[in-house]
Amino acid sequence: MLMAVMMAPRDNWTDERLDDLNKKVDEGFTRVDADIRELRGEVNALSREINGRFDAQNVSTNSRFDAMNHSVNERFDAMHRTMVRGFIAMGGITVTCFVGLAGLIVF
Repeated sequence: MLMAVMMAPRDNWTDERLDDLNKKVDEGFTRVDADIRELRGEVNALSREINGRFDAQNVSTNSRFDAMNHSVNERFDAMHRTMVRGFIAMGGITVTCFVGLAGLIVF
C-alpha cells in the first residue's frame, strides 16, 4: 500500500531542471553566506564587549591584588621582626644560663 503512494524517482534530468536545481543551491549558499556574515558581526561585537568588561575589571582586580600584596608583605615583615627578637632573646637566655652555670661551678 505504501508503495503505491510513493512516486518512482525520475531517471532523466532535463537541462531546465538542472538549471533550477543549480539556482536553488546558489540561493541557499547565498542565504548561508549572509547568515554567516551576520553571525560573524555579532560574535565580533560580543568579543569587543567581553574584552571591554575584562579590561575594566582588570583595573580593579589589579588594585585589589596590590593592596593584598602590600598587606601580606607587612605581615611577613612583622613575623620576621618577631622571629629575630625571639632568636636574640633565646641567645641571651642561653648565654646567661652558661654564665650562671660557670659561676656556680667556680664558686
